[in-house]
Amino acid sequence: MSSPDFLRAHLSVMPVLAILRGLEPRNARATGQALFDAGVRLMEVPLNVPGAAESIATLVSLFGNRALVGGGTVLSEADLALIVSLGGKLVVSPHFDADLVRAARDKGLVTVPGVCTPTEAFAALKADASGLKLFPAEALAPRVLAAWRTVLPKGEALLIPTGGINVENAGTWWAAGADGFGVGSAVFDPSGDLVVTQQRVHDFVSALQRMRDAKISV
Repeated sequence: MSSPDFLRAHLSVMPVLAILRGLEPRNARATGQALFDAGVRLMEVPLNVPGAAESIATLVSLFGNRALVGGGTVLSEADLALIVSLGGKLVVSPHFDADLVRAARDKGLVTVPGVCTPTEAFAALKADASGLKLFPAEALAPRVLAAWRTVLPKGEALLIPTGGINVENAGTWWAAGADGFGVGSAVFDPSGDLVVTQQRVHDFVSALQRMRDAKISV
């Protein structure tokens, strides 16, 4: 299965990419399990936070191939090497770097670079990005995503708006054509309060299920 198909398969199960910024290693196992139990299968820990490597290793050990785990804020090939050494498979960046995307592809990683213009989106697809992180989504709008949909290769571009996505606005992005959502505080409590995390992810997943039940088209 190709990287885009692998990513698409996980998004079809649950269109959530959990961004675990602020996750402390001591909370990684319980937090990861809470997300997994709610249906989340995509998890990234930003590399620029303390303990990121330990948290990623814990999640990889916990889920193996049952979830797609990796690092976010990936900026260099050294970051890629770290993710590989930890057993991670997912690479998420805030920007688009063609060399970085190709290097990740060559290592068999699923790569989701950040893009905020059609030019970057087309360039990322040309570099064989697995998916596209629309970032920051707050600076764009669902109508922008819908416009991109009319010009990007049909069936090839997996669009994942990230930044400011929550229960209240996810439906508008979904209707505009989002394939998934990069979400942090909407599904996760960085303070480590497991009850809060469970409630947040439950509320977000329930909202997504209502969208699916209403047959809002992507």
